Amino acid sequence: MVARPLRIEYPGAFYHVTARGNEQKDIFKSGRDREKFFSYLESAWERYGAVFHAYCLMSNHYHLMLETPQGNLSRIMKHINSSYTTYFNIRQNRAGHLFQGRYKSILIEADAYAAELSRYIHLNPVKAKMTEAPEGYPWSSYHYYIEGSEPPWLRTDFVRGYFGRKEQDSRRNYKSYVLEMVGREYPDPLAGAVASTILGSDEFVSEVQEKRLEGKDADRDLPVLRELAEKPCLDRIRKAAEEAFPEDVGLGRKAGIYLCHRYSGAKLKEIGELFLLSESGVTQASRRFEKEMERDCSLEEKVAALGSSLGSGLHV
Repeated sequence: MVARPLRIEYPGAFYHVTARGNEQKDIFKSGRDREKFFSYLESAWERYGAVFHAYCLMSNHYHLMLETPQGNLSRIMKHINSSYTTYFNIRQNRAGHLFQGRYKSILIEADAYAAELSRYIHLNPVKAKMTEAPEGYPWSSYHYYIEGSEPPWLRTDFVRGYFGRKEQDSRRNYKSYVLEMVGREYPDPLAGAVASTILGSDEFVSEVQEKRLEGKDADRDLPVLRELAEKPCLDRIRKAAEEAFPEDVGLGRKAGIYLCHRYSGAKLKEIGELFLLSESGVTQASRRFEKEMERDCSLEEKVAALGSSLGSGLHV
């Protein structure tokens, strides 16, 4: 029997949530379907206090970034997915499960990752080659970010607040922030989630462990809880990388930056301070090393083994 995933719920928590169609089949077949799905987001806002910060409805899956002021993610998602499944089955004259298992949720440290995740969500249709630019896709929240007139259940000002105090400035700056990644390779921010459950700094993960997980599911041997307990600190990752490449200090440094960036869940600022780099420097160094590994299979295998030896979900 497969263990149910660990759900971390508390008032004010932020999440990235996604759900896929069963057997990868489409869950949205028309604009009417998508509009109906929006109606369930609105009712989740009205009934359960859900606050949606970003969304994107693809063909066979969706992405949501949402906040739960009442700490009730499970109730919110049950309402949305169950209601939409009932609607879809009636409309398509079908029966059975619409979604592939339960939804997947990752608890996120909003201040550190909300902006980056919103960009990731808004660029999904571009990455899937469904549109050349995010504004060309009507089923994401991007156009509300840059144009305004968002519905009451969608809040764009939280993320836009990182891009300027004045509304006009924040919309313009956010647009530039998203468009600068169009046509470019960039890391999946969710890849840094610890145990595929929490995305945040070392301090955030530790706080969640201490305040939200103490005694939780104590009667179950959950791999997620073991991985969280084994999460290594940045300095340990750096030292392990250096020791793995004793004959090449530069290569050890690059491996350390890459592992810290992609899999530690730490903030770019924290990683940059450790390696004496700017935040953008960390991202660029990680990307260059990833390309280097693609050209050198033995290097990729060595870094993968290093990640496994560190534990804590550092799966390269």
